[in-house]
Amino acid sequence: MRLKDKIGIVTAAGSGMGRAGAIRFAREGASVGVVDVDAAGVAAVVKEIEAAGGKAKGIVADLRGDANARRIVRETANAFGGLDFVWNHLGHPAPASVEGIEMADFALAVDLNLRSQVVTTEAALPELRARGGGSLLYTASTSGLVGSQFSPVYSMVKFGVVGFVRALAKRVAKDGIRVNAICPGATDTPMLRVFVARPDQQSTLGRDPEELVRQRAGQNAMGRPGRPEEMANAALFLISDEASFITGAALPVDGGTTA
Repeated sequence: MRLKDKIGIVTAAGSGMGRAGAIRFAREGASVGVVDVDAAGVAAVVKEIEAAGGKAKGIVADLRGDANARRIVRETANAFGGLDFVWNHLGHPAPASVEGIEMADFALAVDLNLRSQVVTTEAALPELRARGGGSLLYTASTSGLVGSQFSPVYSMVKFGVVGFVRALAKRVAKDGIRVNAICPGATDTPMLRVFVARPDQQSTLGRDPEELVRQRAGQNAMGRPGRPEEMANAALFLISDEASFITGAALPVDGGTTA
């Protein structure tokens, strides 16, 4: 078991990649704080983990609130006796267009993609140091490595995630804490359907949502969307001790999109 006796948190764990990660980490021996704003999604993931013999604590939290972003760390550490890793997976697609942008939408994108990550990290660092080190993982995007014409604001915040990861990795390496990011390409999740439903993408690619998904996925070298489980596999590797000499990395998991 690659995470035997480890304790961790997965945010946005009620569906998609986060759900796949929480289930996979528990299967590998971790006790997992399952965090999402969707109470039903949290309950379903916890039920699945426990039915398979794993350990999980469901935490319903809106991480736009700083108190909640700190609370998920406290509740997980109290439930299981410490903290070894956090997968800061929470994200938001952000406004599609700069022209006519509503600043409230911009603020929400910043809060969910950047601010919540920083606040949760602030709370997690003392817990990780108390355990002699650990792993922080963030979900960026291929749009955080190369600019996206469809999502300039999303690129902006995801470039910010990658920059934060690279800088923080240097700052906390002395504490035995590794800091990395995964950069998914088009992945078959609910958020991908939010992206392709935008008016500017529909005018470029077509109208049928599922056809839009296929067209976006077909732009990578492998010609298909990623699966949530494939992102979870990459996350598992970076969190585990198998990646013990990897920090400050932003790993594309994108079917060759950025190749």
